Amino acid sequence: MAPRVLLTGWFSFLHGEATAGDVLALNAVRQALDQAGVSYEVAWSPVFRPGALRLEDADPHQYTHLVFVCGPLHGKPLEDLHTRFATLRRIAVGVTVIDPDAPAVTGFDQVLARDGDTGTAVRDLSAVAPACAPVPVTGVALATGQGEYAGRRRHETVNAGLTGWLAGQTCAPVPLETRLDSRDWRLCSTAAAFQSLLNRLDVVVTTRLHGLALALRAGIPVLAVDPVDGGGKVSAQAAAWLWPAVLPADLAADARHLDHWWHWCLSAEGRRAAARAAGADPGQPGTMLASLIASLTGP
Repeated sequence: MAPRVLLTGWFSFLHGEATAGDVLALNAVRQALDQAGVSYEVAWSPVFRPGALRLEDADPHQYTHLVFVCGPLHGKPLEDLHTRFATLRRIAVGVTVIDPDAPAVTGFDQVLARDGDTGTAVRDLSAVAPACAPVPVTGVALATGQGEYAGRRRHETVNAGLTGWLAGQTCAPVPLETRLDSRDWRLCSTAAAFQSLLNRLDVVVTTRLHGLALALRAGIPVLAVDPVDGGGKVSAQAAAWLWPAVLPADLAADARHLDHWWHWCLSAEGRRAAARAAGADPGQPGTMLASLIASLTGP
């Protein structure tokens, strides 16, 4: 009988967490099975992959083997796995063995460990996973507060709509906080550090004035949404920079408009427009500074 494999791991359990390492290790196993012509299915947590095969719905009679990928061999969920799939040959691969005598470990017919109490450690399976296509590194700077706008504030609904849309995009999100703090390691301590962070991004999504202005100063395309009904300082700055990719508060959850400007920002045209904005004569700020000096030094 040809083998038919059920692939599982901590990413399969209802409240399990799928880490990047888990998924890359799984992809390494999938690639090996594909190359060997071995049939398989993957059981996912319904939290992480809604609609995919769930572990509790997998029929043991449909498989010959169960392969557990990555993570530590520890705890009752694994012991229950051995009971539910007792008729299958069970193999653990790329795992950590903490206690070789634990039921979670001994329940497997074969353990191919990466490390633990098993001898010399080997590299994690993620090291041989297929290469991933790059995705846009996306800075996300969201405004809160701003009580000065009073009844015109739409910050909560705008942020909810924008982040709900962003969750559906294929990107690497990087939360941005423009507030500087030398006491908190999670925050930049200098403006230069924040600028260095911006320089490594492909695009910025923001509801903040300085999310827009500082990104454009660095030549990074920006998709901005103004969280103030009727327009506030985000719209004003977009006009000052001659930047078109800005939406009003009532379009914060409008996928058609968001998708349009997202693709434009990531296009060659969008990158050229950001570079032009960064290189243009700033004009008015210099005039403001000249007026300030004249006021301070004049009669």
